[in-house]
Amino acid sequence: MIEYEKYQKSLKHLELQFANHMRALDRPELATLDREAIAESVIQRFETCYDSLWKVLKRHLIEVMGLPDVPNSPKPVFRLADQNHLLPSPVETWFAYANARVNTTHDYSGSKAATTLTIIAPFIADAIALHRELTGRSWE
Repeated sequence: MIEYEKYQKSLKHLELQFANHMRALDRPELATLDREAIAESVIQRFETCYDSLWKVLKRHLIEVMGLPDVPNSPKPVFRLADQNHLLPSPVETWFAYANARVNTTHDYSGSKAATTLTIIAPFIADAIALHRELTGRSWE
């Protein structure tokens, strides 16, 4: 049985912290360091959510779809999920999420962080849609 709780919890935390980040942009009383800390937290939560998402997706492909020999790497998992009509957006979008995840590893500043922050909103929407697809449950 696939356990979706870690994926769901990490997605909820990302969703909440991203909302916090968006509110922080309109708060001039916050110091630059505080805004940077919130942005870094969003990126870390994206990484956690992304990692749990592709691992749950891999298990779904194996256990529910019955696919043998599913690779242990995100991009091939996304490719297989796309071939099996599981992804809510084009596979190239998921490859962009994968690239953002690789680019942020231990580097939460500068252009890589700014680029990653621009994909968070669509990632959240896609991750929620994928959660619905995999679990058959609505998002709370």
